[in-house]
Amino acid sequence: MSFLKKLAGQTAVYGLSSILGRLLNYLLVPLYTTAFAPDEYGVLTELYAYAAFLNVLYIYGLETAYFRFSKDGDTVFPIAFSSIFISSLLFSGVIWLASDSIALILEYPEKGACIRWLSLILTLDAIVAIPFAQLRKEGKAVKFAAFKISNIGANVLLNLFFIVFCPRFLAENPAHFLSAIYEPKLGVGYVFLSNLVANALYLMFFMSTWKKVRLQFDKMEWLRMMNYAWPVLIIGFTGVTSEMLSRIILKHRLPEGFYPEYSNLEIVGIFGACYKLSVFMTLAVQAFRYAFEPFFFNRAKDKNAPQVFSKVMNYFVILTSFSWLVLCLFMPYYAPIFLRQESYLIALDAVPWLLGGGMFLGVFYNLSLWYKLTDKTLYGAYMSLTGALSTLFLNWVLIPVYGYLGSAYATFFSYLLMVIISYVWGRKHYPVPYDLGSIMLYIIISLTGIIFCTYFEYDIFITICVILTFLLCVFILQKKDFIGR
Repeated sequence: MSFLKKLAGQTAVYGLSSILGRLLNYLLVPLYTTAFAPDEYGVLTELYAYAAFLNVLYIYGLETAYFRFSKDGDTVFPIAFSSIFISSLLFSGVIWLASDSIALILEYPEKGACIRWLSLILTLDAIVAIPFAQLRKEGKAVKFAAFKISNIGANVLLNLFFIVFCPRFLAENPAHFLSAIYEPKLGVGYVFLSNLVANALYLMFFMSTWKKVRLQFDKMEWLRMMNYAWPVLIIGFTGVTSEMLSRIILKHRLPEGFYPEYSNLEIVGIFGACYKLSVFMTLAVQAFRYAFEPFFFNRAKDKNAPQVFSKVMNYFVILTSFSWLVLCLFMPYYAPIFLRQESYLIALDAVPWLLGGGMFLGVFYNLSLWYKLTDKTLYGAYMSLTGALSTLFLNWVLIPVYGYLGSAYATFFSYLLMVIISYVWGRKHYPVPYDLGSIMLYIIISLTGIIFCTYFEYDIFITICVILTFLLCVFILQKKDFIGR
């Protein structure tokens, strides 16, 4: 069990950093929903949705390729870094030059500066991807966490400075020198500016890396890495499509007047704010993924590796399905704390589906070891493409009928479809003896408990009984691990 303790320990560090970081970052949600109207928050939601796609393009699978080939020599790091560094400058240069035209196409004619800043944010995120991957490979989880938390903390402080402090201070001291650098009309633009300045801190954090790394290119080695990485790029693109498409297509596919009191852009902002509540599941999945990817590459050659991976999956499902249950049952209590305006609360019924979709995405990441270890990343691309197409189809069909709920349904069932396909194909190419019965039981108990408590309007007594029932089932099924064989 020492391997599980080590994995759990690293996951805990990554998770703690993610939770602390996201909690700091999450302080911005009440700030944004107080400072910005839903339509302006919709601009922020849509632009960051596009940024998620671009972030995948900027890294194009080389992060995973680095994990796969880093054991083969010292040239892998500089080649991967050099490739991303050069391509990022090219990508951002194109976006910078076309920023005003892009703003017009997106119907944000005065947001060209935001798009230029976003291009620089993407560049900085990309060039530190391989240095961060190196920290994960070397097991330096604490250093990784410290850099991430520092970045997010700086971002929060800058947001508070520009959005809260400056307007209030200058209202009382209009002649202060701050009036020369603060422009009230910039509004939501200060979100992007704060993110950019915070990301610039990465340049300082990795100073020791910059002193040692040299731009290096080896055609044959690069082609070997790209042959592995390009399907990962497709996986990343389609994964982001499944996650972000709803927030892009909702504005265009939602019939005008579907929600009589709100415009389509306002609904995008409201749905985007409620989508933020699924971040708690995202945190758990992200923390696990940070620790699990180097873990399974390192243990792949062990004769007991399949049994190890099965046990990891079992405990992963226990934790995520329990999180899904608890987050849904207590949502009426914590949601109003983060979503400050009443209008943002109308989309809370979508959150359980989004949380469930996040859980299935985590299961898919867990299953993904089979195609990464067998170098069959093209299969991963097929599955992710299937998920993206199903997301597009379901959004297209369901949004005109169910509104934002259609997008939530699409997220849930698309990720579930990807899990089913990956499990079936994985049994053929890299069999792992997953305890399918227990896994399905935990998920069914959570889903049943959520539906049951929703029907009884989250009665606290029933809520506690449902949670205790889940924990009792876990104890019965896992008692050998708890009390020894």
